[in-house]
Amino acid sequence: MAQTPVETAAPPRTSGSSGLVLLGTAIAVLVAAGLTALSGARPLVALGLPDPGVLTTVGLPAVRAVAEVAMVLTIGALLLAAFLAPPQKSGYLDVAGYRALRTAGWTAALWVVAAVLLVPLTVADALGRPVADVLDVGLLLEVVPQLAASTAWSWTAVIAALVVVGCRSVLTWGWTAVLFGLSVAGPLPVTLTGHSAAGGSHDIATDSLVLHVLASSLWVGGLVAVIALAASRGPDRAAALATAVPRFSALALVCWLVLAVTGTINALTRISPGAVFGSYYGGLLLAKAGALLALGALGALHRRSTVGAASRGEPRALLRLGGVEVLLMLATIGLAVALGRTAAPDDGSGAPSRAEALIGYDLDGPPTLARLLFDWRFDLIFGSAAIVLAVVYLIGVRRMRARGDDWPVGRTLGWLAGCATLLIATSSGIGRYGPAMFSVHMGEHMILSMLVPILLVLGAPVTLALRTLPSGGRHGPPGPREWLLAAVHSPPSRWLTHPLVALPLFVGSYYALYFSGIFPAALPEHGAHLLMNLHFLVVGTLFFWPIIGIDPSPRRLPPVARLAVVFASVPFHAFFGVALMSSATVIGGDFYRALALPWVPDLLQDQRLGGGLAWASGELPLLLVVIALLIQWSRHDERSARRDDRRAEHDGDADLRAYNAMLHRLATETRPSVAQSDETESSPGHTDRGGVGAEDDSRAVRTTGGTAVSAGHGAEAAPSEPPDAPR
Repeated sequence: MAQTPVETAAPPRTSGSSGLVLLGTAIAVLVAAGLTALSGARPLVALGLPDPGVLTTVGLPAVRAVAEVAMVLTIGALLLAAFLAPPQKSGYLDVAGYRALRTAGWTAALWVVAAVLLVPLTVADALGRPVADVLDVGLLLEVVPQLAASTAWSWTAVIAALVVVGCRSVLTWGWTAVLFGLSVAGPLPVTLTGHSAAGGSHDIATDSLVLHVLASSLWVGGLVAVIALAASRGPDRAAALATAVPRFSALALVCWLVLAVTGTINALTRISPGAVFGSYYGGLLLAKAGALLALGALGALHRRSTVGAASRGEPRALLRLGGVEVLLMLATIGLAVALGRTAAPDDGSGAPSRAEALIGYDLDGPPTLARLLFDWRFDLIFGSAAIVLAVVYLIGVRRMRARGDDWPVGRTLGWLAGCATLLIATSSGIGRYGPAMFSVHMGEHMILSMLVPILLVLGAPVTLALRTLPSGGRHGPPGPREWLLAAVHSPPSRWLTHPLVALPLFVGSYYALYFSGIFPAALPEHGAHLLMNLHFLVVGTLFFWPIIGIDPSPRRLPPVARLAVVFASVPFHAFFGVALMSSATVIGGDFYRALALPWVPDLLQDQRLGGGLAWASGELPLLLVVIALLIQWSRHDERSARRDDRRAEHDGDADLRAYNAMLHRLATETRPSVAQSDETESSPGHTDRGGVGAEDDSRAVRTTGGTAVSAGHGAEAAPSEPPDAPR
């Protein structure tokens, strides 16, 4: 019987790593508070508002530094528990994973406390009042929903609290992976409403900051978790390090590259290159860039000198070099907090235009065909995802071909077409004009929810991944291939791909989003646009995957059911388009009127155009689905025929001979009627049952307990009179 970690885990001795984390946190707090005080940043005082006081000015960056450190520690510990330390064969976490899960519970509790403290601190900072003046429940309930920063920290506190509860409740690998995903979502509310979400180019600034924060959280938190594992003295340390260190080394390189690219992009949106060397803000940027380069050099030393030794169970070099790297990383977190509290220098460009303030950029004119095709603005999240997915897929196909296996060209073309369509829908003129015009937004919506998922599922990415990813084997630790299989066959996947769930999600999203207050509230927020695009992709994939997907699906539907589900969605889709075209109310009218595009004089007409696009765009995907189903059915019949032919060649057509023999017996053997049987048995000279007489019959009946059984005729009840009685 497999033991749970509670039964096997011994109390770890990690006082050295705990002291290192405490020292690094103190350094981060001092750097954040000190650099913020040196900057003299009091934007509210400059506007004529009262000074919020030293407690708010210095305490806010200090508490935020604690929150950031607790956040990365939580994410890193759950990363180790879910994906770096292998679980037991039973699915329970092993000792190293269980220890990391408990550590995440404590750091998440600290995250909750810091996030809750930041709510009144951000209110006091926004109102320009001391913290003591805003510590009123009624005032906070009234003001917090009106302030984006306070609302974001409230949501962060809720997410961190859920992580705390989960860390105290779960012991299995699957739920630990869910907790890791929840913890990764924790930084998003603050990131999407931070200083990068305001001003010009805030779309690019926000996207780059989201990727920057996620990469830094995985890198810093993962390194601290690996160092804590190396500093422990448990009996499982060597086996856990052999898996955790190589995996984290590969992840750290990717995170460093993402940090370098996104940090440069975010800096260029905030400050011009000429002002970097002549401002305090530019000095902080240079200091952060220098820290990133130093961390990259330390990472290279790790890969050269410590990764191999730590994988063999010799973590001394890793502890020495990793301790210095952890201190530098945590100090960089304090530097980033101070950078976020410091105002960028004025570049002399003046106030942003109305369109630039609302959507982040200006539009050159009406959305002509040329502008929709060639007026590009690259989407850092979905555009980058499209390119990365295409490259990774081609690498998998190359591995298949290198080992001599064939991969259908049609699948490759389908996947690449889906990636290209995703790139065009989010980064071309369609994605550029989508946030500003309802009609273009509806066209983007239809592409993301109906066309892109169809092309992607026809590429069979799961099948390709299962054939190319390395397997952990029977005795090795589970890896990406096993994680993918677990995700495909998990209960949430089976539930989400059920037709009674996928169909309402697919068609009900239209009505829930546009005929409620969700869409008007989401229009001014760039983060809401990202969530909508992600929702369209995920819901469309969940709908089309079990219908036309080639990959192994958690729920396989018969062909008739697939076609029925597709045709069941058509009326709802058509009615949605008709409802938009016949509506007399402009959806999101306040935002579009504030944008005041001169080439959209009639917002209702633009909305009706979007409804027409929604109504007409359902025909092409439906045609593609029907064609794909017909092709799949014909190929299935061909494969079945070839399989039957191979079986016939192998066994000499035994099934056909057995079937013909059965037909021959049915044609030649006739069962006599009851009258004929009685007449035959009573005829003179009749000797049935091979010459056995009535006396022998009675003896046989007595031998079998009073019941006579004939082959092929079942059992007959024994006579009520004694067997020797005359008839």
